[in-house]
Formats: sequence, structure tokens, C-alpha cells
Amino acid sequence: MTAIDKRQHPRIDSLNLISYVCIDETDTGVVQGMGRTLNVSEGGILLETHIQMDSKHTLSLTIGLEEDLVDIKGEVVHSKPGKDDNFETGIHFFEIDEEALRVLKKYIKAFKEQFSSTP
Repeated sequence: MTAIDKRQHPRIDSLNLISYVCIDETDTGVVQGMGRTLNVSEGGILLETHIQMDSKHTLSLTIGLEEDLVDIKGEVVHSKPGKDDNFETGIHFFEIDEEALRVLKKYIKAFKEQFSSTP
């Protein structure tokens, strides 16, 4: 039996640095750190970190996309052990302003075009 992909947007494999702050139910920052994206879409990312994220937390993210920094808030969908003692966390974006979405779309489009034209 195959799992059904519920994503609204296709993801592209992409390694980008991320600064994050985990925010608890009382809107208090409880953990901050650095990670990297493993893939990205308009609706979310797969984030690799050294710690496992709590599904009760939201994240305030700053993602480096080429020359731009994008600030986005997201919720933890899942978090599980990954490779090399790291953790992989699925993040669904729920707060993204128009400029951040424009930069994200531009980045995804350029990435797709770059790899679709490669033989």
C-alpha cells in the first residue's frame, strides 16, 4: 500500500541555510538554532537540524535563498531521525507575506528552469 501525497505544491530538492526559533504554546521562544533545507515548496520545507522539533511548537524561520533572506512562520507536521544523527522535520508554512512568497516563487521557478534545461 502506497502513502498518499497530500502536498498542494511540488517540492524541489534544495540545500539552503535556515535560522529558526521554536515558539511554544505561550508564544515564547524556547529553542533557536541553524539548520538547512532538504527540499522546499511554496507551502513548506523539509528541514534538517541537530535537534528533534516538538510538534506542539511553531517555528519562525529565516531562509537564505540565493541573495535574499525570507522570513516565514510554520508549523511542525512531523519530525523524525534522519542521517548522521540529525533530524528531518516537515514544516507547513502558515504565515508568509507577499514579498517572501514572491521571492520563494522566483527561487523555485529559477531552480526548475535550471534543472529542466540540463541534459
